Amino acid sequence: MSPESSAVLAVQPVGVESQQEPSGRTRIRLSGSLGMAQLGAAWERLEALSARAVGSVVIDLSQLERLDGAGAALLVELRSELRRRGLAADFVGAGDAVAHNLGLYAQQPALRRCKAAPCRQGLFEQVGHFALGQLRQVTDVLGRLGELWRESVHVVRRPRELPFGDLPKLVERTGPDAVAIVALIAGLVGMILAFQSALQLRNFGAEIYVANLVGLSIVRELGPLMAAILLAGRSGAAIAAEIGTMRVSEEIDALRALGLSPYSYLVLPRILALVLCLPPLALVADAAGILGGMFVAAGLLDIAPIAYWNQTVSAIGTSDLLTGLVKSAFFGLIVGLVACDRGLSTQGGAEGVGRSTTSAVVTTILLLVVADALFAWGFSMLGW
Repeated sequence: MSPESSAVLAVQPVGVESQQEPSGRTRIRLSGSLGMAQLGAAWERLEALSARAVGSVVIDLSQLERLDGAGAALLVELRSELRRRGLAADFVGAGDAVAHNLGLYAQQPALRRCKAAPCRQGLFEQVGHFALGQLRQVTDVLGRLGELWRESVHVVRRPRELPFGDLPKLVERTGPDAVAIVALIAGLVGMILAFQSALQLRNFGAEIYVANLVGLSIVRELGPLMAAILLAGRSGAAIAAEIGTMRVSEEIDALRALGLSPYSYLVLPRILALVLCLPPLALVADAAGILGGMFVAAGLLDIAPIAYWNQTVSAIGTSDLLTGLVKSAFFGLIVGLVACDRGLSTQGGAEGVGRSTTSAVVTTILLLVVADALFAWGFSMLGW
């Protein structure tokens, strides 16, 4: 068919007529061409005629010469609308080409709702669903921890199966890259502690004890905790997002299909990097916090830096330093376990990755504070 004849067919008007037969049946006859260009006028005319139809309706297509996909979809929708109104409607007289296009659309199944309609739930039902969901989540977490323990034992027996080649890069991303932000935050916190404590100790003429307060608070509690929280927001979120993306893109399933354990190749190296890097970062936080307190003491209280340093050294013992280092190692383990667990449990595409990352950070901070409280209670019971 030439382009000129195609253009003529495209603009050819469609004829729509309605006839009431003696039997009471309504016959709607279409003629000419029904395509994209004629949809507007044809739909208005067909809608008006179908609104007056009663009983059964016959859509006569014997004089319809051309029908494209848009016109076929319109006719199928017209028949469906008539049937929804309780009228018997069908097509008759369609030629081969028209019947073929019409059949392509008439055979499509009706659309189903992808999401169930919301239903009202009572208070007890909501509490029950929440409790069951939490129970399933705890069960999944315990299952992943069990599998991680099994892989850890396997790697200890066969250390060559652990990808040590990835460890230096992971350590660099986790430790040295976080030194600046950890030192900055710890230094500012040390300055705030010194300033606030100086306002009270000055009333008693005991300004020199600002060094004791800042040094012990930073070394025993705030240094490891701040480093762990910053690492959770920085490296923990990155690990959860990375593993979560691999989960939704089926890369983890591909590892299992190749006979490789994702715990050995993804989880254990990242947990090991966090456990190795957090104690040195805690030392950086300790040093920055003490220097921040020294800066405030020298500027606000006129305490010589050497006097402040000597007072800090006399107040901090080896047990205090070891306490912070032990806590920081356990904090690194918590950050790694939660981040990897949230990454492995990711579902739902990009939105699921975002939820897993947020959940990893929030859960890690909560567990860090709880663990810090338990350590403080345990060390006090031991007299450390």
